Amino acid sequence: MGTAVSLPLTLSTRKEDLLAIEIQDLFDAGAFWAQGRRIEDIELMIQMSNPVVSARIDNRLVGFTRATGDGVYRAVIWDVVVDPACQGQGIGRQLVEALISHPLMCAVERVYLMTTFQQGFYEKLGFVKNASTTMVLTRNT
Repeated sequence: MGTAVSLPLTLSTRKEDLLAIEIQDLFDAGAFWAQGRRIEDIELMIQMSNPVVSARIDNRLVGFTRATGDGVYRAVIWDVVVDPACQGQGIGRQLVEALISHPLMCAVERVYLMTTFQQGFYEKLGFVKNASTTMVLTRNT
């Protein structure tokens, strides 16, 4: 993993700083699981997620993550995405650290996330593999 970015990287937890089209472009470029999401759905996703963290370099969105939870017992991290051209510079680490230290997340007993290929990255941030059964209900959209 690269070192932390010392460029003019700006992190924000303000939903007002986010445009759905920017997130859609970021997803299309750097998130195989989130490509082709509709703008209307992204707008609702932003509205229903709390907290959100965005990363910008020169006012360009280069990273995004979000969480949902109850603020006490459980939370889930979703969509940790960094622009492929900016990966390896510590932006993902900064996004996750800002998210889990946010007042809505810092005291949560258990924080979950799902990842396909990045277990090593999250282990460096203190996450451990969970052997419990995961179940999912998938609806056709």
